Amino acid sequence: MERIQVDILGLSTSPSSGGAYALILKEVNGLRRLPIIIGAFEAQSIALEMEGIKPPRPLTHDLLKNVMDSLGASLNDVFINELKDGTFYAKLSLDSQEVDSRPSDAIALAVRYGVPIYVADSVMDEAGFVPDSDEAEKPTSPASVEPEQETERPKLKLSRLEQLHQQLLEAVAKEEYEKAAKIRDEIVKLEARNS
Repeated sequence: MERIQVDILGLSTSPSSGGAYALILKEVNGLRRLPIIIGAFEAQSIALEMEGIKPPRPLTHDLLKNVMDSLGASLNDVFINELKDGTFYAKLSLDSQEVDSRPSDAIALAVRYGVPIYVADSVMDEAGFVPDSDEAEKPTSPASVEPEQETERPKLKLSRLEQLHQQLLEAVAKEEYEKAAKIRDEIVKLEARNS
């Protein structure tokens, strides 16, 4: 099975996704992109690590990394190996064994270990896409968590949404979960109003 190395291009939300995020992966030596829908917790975990924000206490993926490290296990790479009935599957390559994983958890660990992420050629063929030339030239911040449709909205609304997403990340980092929930609700209302 051929493996294609990918990088994380960014994260985005969509009002129609019900609070889920799209993790966008991009071929290292190509133009194709692969969107994977992941949960808000996993998206925040990936974004916090990519932005270098360390919460006061370890998140679940930090805990798993700490446990693996204390047991002497090392993560070599992550492989998104299958797409079945619209669901992606992944494997963690640990020393001499492979462990099944959700792609979101695997990628959250990959960013913590700094290891490569691979996608099966068959998965990329089935679910990947080549963006329009306008999209291909537009840089995306790796931890950007703004709806793709925002580029067509007025600047004032875009900046308010960006501010809310930043406040959400900060609240989670400070473990202010009630505040984070209120900010999340405000984001959902704003996105619904703008759709």
